[in-house]
Amino acid sequence: MFRKFFVAVPIAVIAISGSTACASKKFVRTSVGEVNDKVDSMGRSIEETQERTRRNEGRITEVDQKAQAATQSARQANDAASAAHNAANDAGNKANEAGSKFDAMDKANKRLVYEVVLSEDQGNFKFGKATLPDTAKQRLDAMVSQLKQDPKAIYLEIEGHTDNIGGKSINEKVGLERAESVKRYLYEQYQIPLHKMNVISYGEDKPIAPNKTKTGRAQNRRVVIKVLA
Repeated sequence: MFRKFFVAVPIAVIAISGSTACASKKFVRTSVGEVNDKVDSMGRSIEETQERTRRNEGRITEVDQKAQAATQSARQANDAASAAHNAANDAGNKANEAGSKFDAMDKANKRLVYEVVLSEDQGNFKFGKATLPDTAKQRLDAMVSQLKQDPKAIYLEIEGHTDNIGGKSINEKVGLERAESVKRYLYEQYQIPLHKMNVISYGEDKPIAPNKTKTGRAQNRRVVIKVLA
């Protein structure tokens, strides 16, 4: 009976071992299958990621190309604008140059008919002032009356002068203001066309008397109206 028991035990062990082996193989196959599925899934995911990367790289390249094209277009537009601006400046300079030459030729062809001098020693402009006194207005009225008696195409050149007291820039400003006051009076009172009058300031640069004396300085503070025809 003991022999039967010992024989039965190995058979049971073999049976159990065989069952365990079968279970292990099935587990392994299942695990391998799951691993393969995961590997396949990861592979597909990697491929999808690579494809998205390629598409993104293509878009980035396209955007870069468009950006470069836009930059090039902007540069070309800027160059064209600069060229147009330079051309406009050149045209303006040429027009101004032509106008200056024409004015110079026009003045060169005119002759001095006479001139009127308004100075402080004759009771006109006071020191440092540009206000047109009544005595100066009366002399301008007489000048216009004389021009009406002999109507012709005239051109008035109005010069502002000062003595040498004060700074050079201040004297140029005062001289210009004095000449402008004469021009304004002739335009407002007698409607002499503005394009028929030219104003210039010489400041202290063209004295007609020594500035060392009070009388000389009074003579230098003047406006000269040159009547050209």
